[in-house]
Amino acid sequence: MSKKFDVIVIGGGPGGYIAAIRAAQLGKNVACIDEWKNSKGGPAPGGTCTNVGCIPSKALLQSSEHFEQASHHFADHGIEVKGLTIDAAKMVARKDAVVKQNNDGILYLFKKNKVSFFHGRASFVKALDGGYEIKVAGAAEETLTGQKIIVATGSNARALPGTPFDEVQVLSNEGALAVTQVPKKLGLIGSGVIGLEMGSVWRRLGSEVTILEGLPDFLGAVDQQIAKEAQKAFVKQGLKIELGVKVGDIKVNEHGVSVNWINAKGEANTLDVDKLIVSIGRVPNTIGLNADAVGLKLDERGAIVVDGDCRTNLPGVWAVGDVVRGPMLAHKAEEEGVAVAERIAGQHGHVNFNTIPWVIYTSPEIAWVGRTEQQLKADGVAFRAGTFPFLANGRARALGDTTGMVKMLADATTDEILGVHIVGPMASELIAECVMAMEFRASSEDIARICHAHPSLSESTKEAALAVDKRTLNF
Repeated sequence: MSKKFDVIVIGGGPGGYIAAIRAAQLGKNVACIDEWKNSKGGPAPGGTCTNVGCIPSKALLQSSEHFEQASHHFADHGIEVKGLTIDAAKMVARKDAVVKQNNDGILYLFKKNKVSFFHGRASFVKALDGGYEIKVAGAAEETLTGQKIIVATGSNARALPGTPFDEVQVLSNEGALAVTQVPKKLGLIGSGVIGLEMGSVWRRLGSEVTILEGLPDFLGAVDQQIAKEAQKAFVKQGLKIELGVKVGDIKVNEHGVSVNWINAKGEANTLDVDKLIVSIGRVPNTIGLNADAVGLKLDERGAIVVDGDCRTNLPGVWAVGDVVRGPMLAHKAEEEGVAVAERIAGQHGHVNFNTIPWVIYTSPEIAWVGRTEQQLKADGVAFRAGTFPFLANGRARALGDTTGMVKMLADATTDEILGVHIVGPMASELIAECVMAMEFRASSEDIARICHAHPSLSESTKEAALAVDKRTLNF
């Protein structure tokens, strides 16, 4: 006998578990199905973000940042450290504990909000009159029926053709987060978010890190003034960054990985490393969903085809997050999950792609929202730009972290903020004010007229707004 629900959510990542909770808050009888397992085989909801993405990478970044501070910067504060060592296995164990806290937190939220959780892999069986039959393949097979289905199955790391992930020497994000000994030499193919963050972790702990990037520009999606500032900082730290690279044969043996590559000048090179992290993007995850059974439409990338409101081609079936179009960001998935739950309940969910923030949690951090200078020029939009360096910010000086700047772009006629780009300390937190400002269609003058606490890093945002009108007060 199948169990009946108003809403069944397939996937317990940021898009899925948030959609399930919001639908339950709106009075729906909700089930959420997720197959992630912890080391003991138990449920580990939270998807890639919680298990092998956002959360564990931040834990390792924090640990490695402490090590770097103790190694190189404590002396500036009069703190002397002798005999400093790193226990990478213990660092990873702490990361695992942080992940488990988040897994357990989601299970608690399900119980609190009366969401029925099923541990296993979900797949479509057939369409029914007024709903769909879903099979759950887990420790015990279950059959569920739901009037509405929300698919939130996320994405998987993209492998290099001919070089599959073994998660021992050729690593995806999953393997990169499980390394328990500091590799002497680490290679990265692709300068994406995962690559830069993991490269930063192991560089801080003593690895010799080389990044091979196929594109001619570093961080091509980022405002290029900001990207160049970040690249300069990373190179100064010791990251080796090669741009315009063509990767050739890759050979894996018990001792490591050998990568043949050609640089931008056409010269042949070989990179020998202990570990190789491949960070060349992600692909939508529809494996095992059995989409054909109900005629769920996928595109050429394997993503589920949806309209602007996340409706699929099937009545009553919705999809959110990495498995659909748009940026593959956890917070984008969350916003879509909430919006779809509200639409199912007859409300008007809202997601504004133009005000979704992006963050790279390196040191310095990189964060941005809205359009870049190069995008505005390509679109023929007249704008004014204002920048303010953290070097001139009193709080940044006190922190001992003055790398980078805040850059604000505003419409030349209306002064509406069109984009804000930050490289520097706590950029991930500073960007929130800018997202709110853009959501309310604020002008640079609005930010310039708002009182910001002194001394604070946020004063740099105010000063960048003042700089749009060429009237900074502290630079």
